[in-house]
Amino acid sequence: MGEQPIFTTRAHVFQIDPSTKKNWVPASKQAVTVSYFYDVTRNSYRIISVDGAKVIINSTITPNMTFTKTSQKFGQWADSRANTVFGLGFSSEQQLTKFAEKFQEVKEAARLARDRSQEKIETSSNHSQESGCETPSSTQASSVNGTDDEKASHTGPADTHLKSENDKLKIALTQSAANVKKWEIELQTLRESNARLTTALQESAASVEQWKKQFSICRDENDRLRNKIDELEEQCSEINKEKEKNTQLKHRIEELESELREKETELKDLRKQSEIIPQLMSECEYVSEKLEAAERDNQNLEDKVRCLKTDIEESKYRQRHLKVELKNFLEVLDGKIDDLHDFRRGLSKLSSDN
Repeated sequence: MGEQPIFTTRAHVFQIDPSTKKNWVPASKQAVTVSYFYDVTRNSYRIISVDGAKVIINSTITPNMTFTKTSQKFGQWADSRANTVFGLGFSSEQQLTKFAEKFQEVKEAARLARDRSQEKIETSSNHSQESGCETPSSTQASSVNGTDDEKASHTGPADTHLKSENDKLKIALTQSAANVKKWEIELQTLRESNARLTTALQESAASVEQWKKQFSICRDENDRLRNKIDELEEQCSEINKEKEKNTQLKHRIEELESELREKETELKDLRKQSEIIPQLMSECEYVSEKLEAAERDNQNLEDKVRCLKTDIEESKYRQRHLKVELKNFLEVLDGKIDDLHDFRRGLSKLSSDN
């Protein structure tokens, strides 16, 4: 109930492929809600995303995490606790920038919360050591685990044990003054044991702090290596693109070589044809001479045709003239025949009269 959303956006969620550690695997089929949550009780921050009934992101923000923009609309961060890398694809560069700024803000808040928690633990530890009321087991548990709940769970039985021991001491002191020295010796023994355990605890705490620093350095180195891996993956993708371009260029070169071979074949054919050109030219000259001779013959024939046409015209004219003369002759002949008939009828008449 103490965890509330402080920032919400929508994005496509991806996770790194656990088998290859290179390729992205979609965790959502479409853009889903991604929110920053703040837990007031634990003073912690988380990134949570739910697709239907499935939780696809549940990442607690730590000061060692780094959000990296790998493109204008894509960013990622590594979660060592979940042993994976989350990637978010946004619809715009502005949404990516807002999410990255919020990540940096939450990361800084988590760092401040961790520093305050460490200061509180150190103050409580110093106060407990000065008052001498903390047992060895509770001191070791609080330094190693570093949370108030775990410290309370370890120190409760120890305080009860001390109370019972104090009650026994009071009863023993009231019952017999002779036992006071013995209890004092036992108490001194407990104090010495407590001092030894406190020293050991301090040494253990120092080693734990050193281990935490080494662990933080290893985490930072791991994040740096992951980022380097992402950069190398991008370079590999660019190399693959270049390989594809080279493959396309090879295909184009092969096509050009094939075209060149075809052109060379055509050139050979043209060279062979060029060898036939002189023969063709001589044949062309022979044909040209024949054509000229034919043209001359044609001209002569045309002259003859014109002469024949002239003769035909003259012949036609003479025929028309002859037709006219023949017509006139026939008309004269018809007149003569008529006169002859008249003469014959006159003779017949004359003979009949005699």
